[in-house]
Amino acid sequence: MGAVEERRASETPTTFIARAARALHRAGLFAIDLISTEATVYGIVLVGALIAVGWRFNTDLEVLAFIIGSTLVFWLTHVYARAAVARHEDVEAEHPISVRAALAEAVKHSYGMLVAMLLPAIFLLLAALGVLDEYVAYYIALWIGVALLVVIGFVVATRNRRPIWLRFVASVTTGALGLLVIWLGTLVH
Repeated sequence: MGAVEERRASETPTTFIARAARALHRAGLFAIDLISTEATVYGIVLVGALIAVGWRFNTDLEVLAFIIGSTLVFWLTHVYARAAVARHEDVEAEHPISVRAALAEAVKHSYGMLVAMLLPAIFLLLAALGVLDEYVAYYIALWIGVALLVVIGFVVATRNRRPIWLRFVASVTTGALGLLVIWLGTLVH
């Protein structure tokens, strides 16, 4: 029996629960870091506006393809723009930043746009497969984006050590501004 197996065999239920809780906490922090980025907020608003515009004119499969295609184009544009103007933090650096490093940093900075598309796309896919009614899927996809904005507002306020009442104000404000921007996006399109 290896060291890991011996440790697990001698482990008490309390120790196991504590280890599991720590693992869940780390996973939760990873998920929060994944969604609480500038690119994710931009992606959520973009996808919401695309859904709000597309659902009136197209089938659920066409809206799904429109959202995936448009988000990929915007994401590639962000990656390109960030990589194209990349430079070392030290302006006096002797060696310019490599293309590979610039692209890696740009992808890392912009991945949130793709993350923002995932949950709405899952519900639109379920509608395209006939598992969900298309209007139910559209509304879920839209409201998931708003809910994520509310969560992001709370998380950012918590990270900034705001009092609990201000965390809730930040949540409501972030969600309301998200709705406003999605609505404005529909007017433009």
